Amino acid sequence: KSAHLHLQGSSLMLVLMVASAAIGGTLQYGYNLAIMNAPTTFIQTFINETFLERWDIQLEDYQVTLVWTIIVSIFSLGGLAGALIAGPMTIRFGRKKCLLLSNIFLMSGALLAVTSRAAKSFEMIIISRILVGINAGISMNVQPMYFGESAPKHLRGAISLSSAVFAAFGVVLGQVVGLREILGSEPYWQYLLASNAIPGFIQLLTLPWFPESPRYLLIDRGDKEACINALRRLRGCEVQSSELDEILQEQADTKGMRASRPWELFTDRSVRWQLITVMIISSAMQLCGNDSIYFYASYVFKEAGIADDKIQYVSIGTGTCEFTACIMCNLLIERKGRRFMLMGGFILMTIWAVVFTIALVKYSFLKLIYIHSHFSAGVTGVLPTEIFNQTARPAAYMIAGSMMWLNLFITGMIFPFLVSELSEYCFVPFGAVCLLSALYVGLFLPETKGKSLSVITSEFHKLNFKGQQRTCPSKTQAQYQLGEVCLSTAL
Repeated sequence: KSAHLHLQGSSLMLVLMVASAAIGGTLQYGYNLAIMNAPTTFIQTFINETFLERWDIQLEDYQVTLVWTIIVSIFSLGGLAGALIAGPMTIRFGRKKCLLLSNIFLMSGALLAVTSRAAKSFEMIIISRILVGINAGISMNVQPMYFGESAPKHLRGAISLSSAVFAAFGVVLGQVVGLREILGSEPYWQYLLASNAIPGFIQLLTLPWFPESPRYLLIDRGDKEACINALRRLRGCEVQSSELDEILQEQADTKGMRASRPWELFTDRSVRWQLITVMIISSAMQLCGNDSIYFYASYVFKEAGIADDKIQYVSIGTGTCEFTACIMCNLLIERKGRRFMLMGGFILMTIWAVVFTIALVKYSFLKLIYIHSHFSAGVTGVLPTEIFNQTARPAAYMIAGSMMWLNLFITGMIFPFLVSELSEYCFVPFGAVCLLSALYVGLFLPETKGKSLSVITSEFHKLNFKGQQRTCPSKTQAQYQLGEVCLSTAL
């Protein structure tokens, strides 16, 4: 009964905290991917009219497409900038305050978007997309870190994965708000682009009421009392001694060690395979082409021969598929584990990419199934929390986030041209990425479900020092090993 009450209290506070952080966090990522789909033709017309009015130039179709592609893909460069500044911000301000401060970029971007039409400036839309991208880049890094450090070990995967659930929900919400019956019509597209301010405003009103990450409070700030109070609120009961002891042990093992810089992780052999893992999987999540499809859903469905008045409704189906898949993954991750979910998602996408290419069927059917197979995406956000310690975690998220946003920009820029050139074969390169990623996960990624950081670190130690005489870790390595004893005997 006591355990049931503990879980119930923990779940209630965690659910409220998760909803508050995510509605202005990763939800923004999915939302801002989706809302650019509906006003495609309206903004392209606006671009053409602007050039004609300013310089008396009538743009060619490919020129309009190029400017439109820049507007869409510049969001990714903003995300890259956000990922790079997220690490220092979390160290200086903490996880919660970092999420709140990121709304400065969001609100500024929304203001530029809503006034761009009156100012007759498509450049304001570009700047707006950069600012909104910075907000999303910060949120995509900080939110999983905040959740992973605040959740109990038995709920760590599910709570961290809720970031992906909210991102998928943001896609669906953006597609619904973008319906022509709501804000997706010609007179209202500027309000659609600025509507992302509403979730941000909700976060600003609610998130201050929830506690900071307990691990940040104790390990980074050295405030044991604040850590205990945060744990008590998040768990809904008195703090379990085992959980507090684990955090205290990590504090003791990292005492006197400063937060790592990203470049330091590249030169430390003790985290070599952890770093390779997050870089490969973060890149694969974008190089599989799934998120780029949302940028150009209208374009792809139009190429598939679907009537213009039906495209917006078919697009909602794609978002609903991923949302459903993320919920399934959230329910399964603590049962099946991270490794199984990652491999399963990549293998299914590989299979459907092959079927799509051989069958030469229309985009609409296979596109829905391909996206539904992308249920493993959220696991990526969980891994840095589980395989890096407190001092290395912000830098690891910076690197993982940078890879994600950089590859999203690349695929976003080349996707429409890839569809045009390769036609029904456009999913071949994406399928190859998925196959190689599944092989990597199966061969090199140890399972992390329910394991402490010290146990996970010892498993990676076998890869990092394979074939070498194992000696006790140096002081530099010790900050990632959490004080692990010499493993030469044990291994």
